[in-house]
Amino acid sequence: MRVLTHIVTAEEDGAKLLRLLRGTLHLSYSLVQSLKWRSGTIQVNGESATVAKIVRIGDEITVNITDNGEISPHIVPVDVPLDILYEDEDLLILNKPAAMAVHSAAATEETVTVAGAVAHYLGGAPFHPVNRLDKGVSGIMTVAKSGHVHDRCMRLLHTEQFRREYRGICHGCPQPPQGEISLPIGRDEASLFRRRIDPHGQEAKTCYKVLKKGDLSLLLLRPVTGRTHQLRLHCAALGCPLAGDWLYGTEEPGLIARPALHSFELWLRHPLTGAEIHLIAPLPEDMRRLISPDSP
Repeated sequence: MRVLTHIVTAEEDGAKLLRLLRGTLHLSYSLVQSLKWRSGTIQVNGESATVAKIVRIGDEITVNITDNGEISPHIVPVDVPLDILYEDEDLLILNKPAAMAVHSAAATEETVTVAGAVAHYLGGAPFHPVNRLDKGVSGIMTVAKSGHVHDRCMRLLHTEQFRREYRGICHGCPQPPQGEISLPIGRDEASLFRRRIDPHGQEAKTCYKVLKKGDLSLLLLRPVTGRTHQLRLHCAALGCPLAGDWLYGTEEPGLIARPALHSFELWLRHPLTGAEIHLIAPLPEDMRRLISPDSP
């Protein structure tokens, strides 16, 4: 059970409870509407209260934000180990293996997914992924333990308070060796999966830097926006597709069995506590062997 607590300050004396729920505790409108109909979830000084209640200095407000929903019928809990980099009562941050999809897809029907593993680990709670990784992409992935925390995280995503860096290994070397790719992305109408550079598509920006130059170059990639397949497509648009990227480059099972892309580093200001979280997921073996051992 996750309960938020707030003591009414002098500046808040005489305010309606709704104002504090929305403003001070940052609860979304939809969550407040849901909580209003759940007995005992909103309390002032230990007693149930309506959102119209006038609060006074020193009053203790408590709100139970624990999810009241059920796990999606499309998610099958499965008992497989998770590589947990960080966990508290609000967040679960994982190092996702490349071979595991986040969700089961109709075309593949995977029985082992991140969603299923997290559902089992959290005892059947709803699944709230903050950022999703393609099945072939490994590395840091953030999961919220409640809808409220998910909403707060999504508001931080792609800001300095929720910054992610990837490592990619591409064919050739981008020129210039450092810069920003700003190419809009839209759906490829000829495919169920592919995206394409489309002047009428959604804005998409990626910052990149060459960390090691060679026939296979190691890149630092930072997504400024979060479009589907953005990093893979932007690398291909530079003329330097990621090694092993069967969708935007060439399938290369003898080199690497998936796109050479890894969610490497995370900086996150905790949306509720304000704590600074900094995590690194080391480059996996299949990518390390493509470059020299002393590469970042």
